[in-house]
Parts: sequence; C-alpha cells; structure tokens
Amino acid sequence: MGIMDQFLQQLINGISLGSIYALIALGYTMVYGIIKLINFAHGDIYMVGAYIGFFCITVMNWPVLPALLVSMLLTGILGMLIERFAYRPLRSAPRISVLITAIGVSFFLEYTMMYFVTPQPRTFPSILDDAAYHIGPFVINNQQIMIFAITIILMAILTYIVQYTKVGKAMRAVSFDNETAQLMGINSNRIISVTFGIGSALAAAAGVLVGIYYNSIDPLMGIMPGLKAFVAAVLGGIGILPGAAAGGIILGIIEALVSGFISSTFRDAAAFAILILVLLFKPTGLLGKNTNEKV
Repeated sequence: MGIMDQFLQQLINGISLGSIYALIALGYTMVYGIIKLINFAHGDIYMVGAYIGFFCITVMNWPVLPALLVSMLLTGILGMLIERFAYRPLRSAPRISVLITAIGVSFFLEYTMMYFVTPQPRTFPSILDDAAYHIGPFVINNQQIMIFAITIILMAILTYIVQYTKVGKAMRAVSFDNETAQLMGINSNRIISVTFGIGSALAAAAGVLVGIYYNSIDPLMGIMPGLKAFVAAVLGGIGILPGAAAGGIILGIIEALVSGFISSTFRDAAAFAILILVLLFKPTGLLGKNTNEKV
C-alpha cells in the first residue's frame, strides 16, 4: 500500500471516529448555545448510554436498533433530570458555580455506575459480522458503515428539528434572546430541558456505537471522548451545530492520521494541541463569528 492509499485509508478510519466525536460535540454545543453552559458531565452521559445499550443487547437480547433507541430515550430523560435538579436551580448563579456543579455531576455518574456495574470493563457482544469490503486498496467494515449511516440519519433528524419544527424555532429564539423569548410566550425552562434531552440522546447513540466499534465499555470511558468532543465543539465554533459536526470529523481525521503516520502515543496530544492553536489564533472556531460579549 502506497503512501496515498494509506492516507486515504486513515481518512476513512478518521471519519468513522470523527462521526462519534461529532455526535457527542452536538450535545455540548446545543447546551452552550442555549444557556452558555459547558456541560462537563456530557461525556459521562455518553457512558451511561453505552451501558444501557449493552444491557439491552446482552440481558434483554434485543437487536441493535431497538437497543439504540431505548438507550437514547432513557439517557435523554436522564439529561433532562440532571438539568432540572442540578443546573436549573443555579441558572442565575455565577458561572463558576455551574461549572463546578457539572464536574460534580460527572463524578457522581462515574462512581454511581462503578458501584452498580463494578469497575471492570465489559465486552460488548459482536452484533455485526466482521466482514470487510475491499474497494480498490481501501477496506471498510460493517461497523464503520453502520456508524456512518446512523450518524448521517441522526444529524439529518436534528437539522430538521432545529430548522423546521416549533420546538426548534423556540430553541433558536431562546438561544438568541432568552428574556425576549419568554415575553413572546415561550416556556424557556421546557425548551432548555428538551435541549438537554436531545443532546443527551445523541451522546447515548455515540456510546452504543463506540461499544459496537471497540467491543469494550467501562465506567470511566466517557472522560477522554468527552474532553475531545469539547475540543471538537470549540474547533468548529461552540454554539454552532454545523461547526460541532465539522469539528468532530476534522478531529477524528487528524487523530487517525497522527496514529497512522506518526504514533498512536501522540493521538491524544494532537487533540489538545489543536485546542491550544484554535484558542490562540481563532477563538471563535472555524465557523464562529467574532462577537463582543460583556462579562
């Protein structure tokens, strides 16, 4: 395999990894766009989604699609409960208080899950055969095809909800100006809750897909992907949905190229080097616009 063929193969691998980052980053960016909160518990919501999918498949013997949908539903409800009881009472508190609460929620989810399922990694069952398809010099497997397909479908549904439904229009209104939206009759608490629910459901889908792709889950699996999804959201322009999707794909491709051509040891370092560069040279992200914010 020549250098160009290897490059294109890593590109395929990077897009599948980036699709997962994109799904998690969308939840980050939706919440930030509505209430300017960096929800650092989001990576652990993704972990909970992976475990729900795991138990649906292994204990209930469900096919992958019903397991994915139930995981998204239950994790979406979990996200709404976290918003209601952990974040809503602090809506008018200083941002540092909310940020510390988010970190506390993150630890609570990790160690509650560890108590119930033990710290041991669980092996996700192989629900798809390991068939690999050779397209010229490239190889793509069933897991990658499923990740691409589910990611595209979920992003299309999210785009439709945000652009063409009443809830989506209300979300955009609350994001633009919460006080004016309330004066126009929009129940902002309900819209913020729905936003948390949708973002958490997307994270759950990513968790199940990661379990299928890597065949292993554990209670601390959300830490690094959660941080990387935050990097992806910042890279694309936090608060901007297309930016989160683009940032996730770009980050996945860069990680795959670093792993393939340099060393997998530097893969994580590459993600955070990107964060530093973006904050230095384009703090608003690739698709963000410069705005003056009064602090």
